[in-house]
Amino acid sequence: MTNGSPTASSLLLQDLGMSFGAKTVLKGINLDVKPGQFVALVGPSGAGKSTLLRLINGSHRPTEGTVNVLGVNPGTCGRKNLQKLRTQVGFVFQQFGLVGRLSAMENVLMGALGSLRMPRYGISTYPAALREKAVSNLERVGLADHRFQRCDTLSGGQQQRVAIARTLMQDARIVLADEPVASLDPGASLSVLNTLKKVSAEDGFTVVCSLHQVDLALQVSDRVVAVRDGSLILDTPTRETSEASLRGIYEKAKGAGS
Repeated sequence: MTNGSPTASSLLLQDLGMSFGAKTVLKGINLDVKPGQFVALVGPSGAGKSTLLRLINGSHRPTEGTVNVLGVNPGTCGRKNLQKLRTQVGFVFQQFGLVGRLSAMENVLMGALGSLRMPRYGISTYPAALREKAVSNLERVGLADHRFQRCDTLSGGQQQRVAIARTLMQDARIVLADEPVASLDPGASLSVLNTLKKVSAEDGFTVVCSLHQVDLALQVSDRVVAVRDGSLILDTPTRETSEASLRGIYEKAKGAGS
């Protein structure tokens, strides 16, 4: 199913459910995300946030309902079409996913491997246009001066910004971020999320970012979606969402588990 209209959804989930054996992880999820939105996905640990992101990029196939990403259902894609879809869906991980012994520049260039026919070893083996693009993307995240520095010598916040620059190499239309600042201090967390917000606004791509920190979710997102016990329990514009209501979601989860 493809909808070419200007208001077509980047992401459409309908009656989505996911179970692993007898354990139900997600149930009855309905979500419609338009192009360019920055969505904060919040909820307690074990609520199903990571599973939801993996259903979106086709790592899991739902047991109920449908996932529609950029007009494509990854759950019914063949391998070739799924690979093609994933070139348009970037993923920013909690643990950065960088090769520490390589430079920031080479890690960023690896984001373009999906567009190349052969593996590349070393910066000089990439086309000049891609090398220029990598420098430009590092500049956009404030790290052009560190492009030849080994990634394992960078701070955690700098490494996550390298990971964002790597994702930018894909020219993705959707970026999924799974607890991207969980291991960072508050200052670095805000810097990373502001960077992601800035580049998404500049390029117009959609972001779905899972977060535990409700204060950060309220600072950077356009929309807040909350999941608890596998169900979607809140979906509101950020400007209409209070910090108290989000914190209440976590408090109720603690009470239910006590």
